[in-house]
Amino acid sequence: MESPSREKAAQMFDRIAKRYDMLNRILSFGLDVYWRKKLIESVPKREELRVLDVATGTADVLIEVARKRYVATAIGVDPSVEMMEIGRDKLRRAGIENAVLEKGEAEKLSFVDNSFDVATIAFGIRNAKNVKKALEEMHRVLAPGGQVLILEFSMPKFSLVRPFHRFYLRHILPTIGGLISGERSAYVYLNKTIETFPHGQNFIDIMDAAGFTQTKATPLNFGIVTIYSGRK
Repeated sequence: MESPSREKAAQMFDRIAKRYDMLNRILSFGLDVYWRKKLIESVPKREELRVLDVATGTADVLIEVARKRYVATAIGVDPSVEMMEIGRDKLRRAGIENAVLEKGEAEKLSFVDNSFDVATIAFGIRNAKNVKKALEEMHRVLAPGGQVLILEFSMPKFSLVRPFHRFYLRHILPTIGGLISGERSAYVYLNKTIETFPHGQNFIDIMDAAGFTQTKATPLNFGIVTIYSGRK
């Protein structure tokens, strides 16, 4: 079955929304929780912080950020309506009142310039139709001195790890993901975008071209994922 294109990614996420969180835990062996925690640890502890979470999905990052006492407002945007419905239910159950979810795409954010102190995106920049444009938009809505924090899959550099990881992505991940979600094509898409997406210095170069400074890449778990950061 042919995997969906980035243009159809929102519809794909709508279809797998109800099983998305469960599959994240299973397919990452629970590491996705740790990875998001590491991303959130990089959020600066500054009073009255304004945070934007792009491609927020079911709002895992947004919820944990909004819980911080120093965060005044947290807004999540995502093109998938079904994913955000689950996110809104999670926000209600957590009793979080300083966070909202809005439909929107990374390449065309609805906010005025200099609106936020921090912009986060976890496992979403890879799905952007135009990665540089999405980064430019996040740069635009950040206030001077603001920080972008990006968590994304990458390919391990270690020669002993890389072939096993590639085998997992190509064969195990689509099989398990397809059996549980009923959407094998979604997990073929996941594999293809991970293998082809620029990572490490190649992604840093795109961030630099989008206007960010002090850019840095921090690989986790042998480089299976990477946290990227930059300043406006």
